[in-house]
Amino acid sequence: MNTDKASTLLEQQQQHLNELLLLLRQELAALSERDIASLERITLEKNQLLASITETDNAVAQLPELASLKAADWFSAEVTKIDGLLANCKQQNNVNQQVLEQSQLTLERFKNTLLSQQGKSGLTYTNKGKPSIDNIGKGIKA
Repeated sequence: MNTDKASTLLEQQQQHLNELLLLLRQELAALSERDIASLERITLEKNQLLASITETDNAVAQLPELASLKAADWFSAEVTKIDGLLANCKQQNNVNQQVLEQSQLTLERFKNTLLSQQGKSGLTYTNKGKPSIDNIGKGIKA
């Protein structure tokens, strides 16, 4: 049984997930700082890393001795570590999503405040319920 290849693939997967967790933490910092350039770079790196994770996962699934490896204690222990790392990544991703949603809500409230201050008399709503300024009628003489 070729356990070296399986061990290497599992170690590689752990490394990928550790890198992903680090990127997710960097993403949170970039979201907090509203650093668009960093967010774009991190998004590209995350996509590449997710592709690598999928590739490694497929390679593990293709191992001919996978059924017998699943019965081995060392294999189960490594998979448990990987599952823990994956859970950490998912949790960090959820935190990032909540921060992003809160930022969007804050920006929307700020925009609405600015719109209402800019044109109190001309403030209307679009067909989707979003506030907008009605400039029709200004400067038009009949």
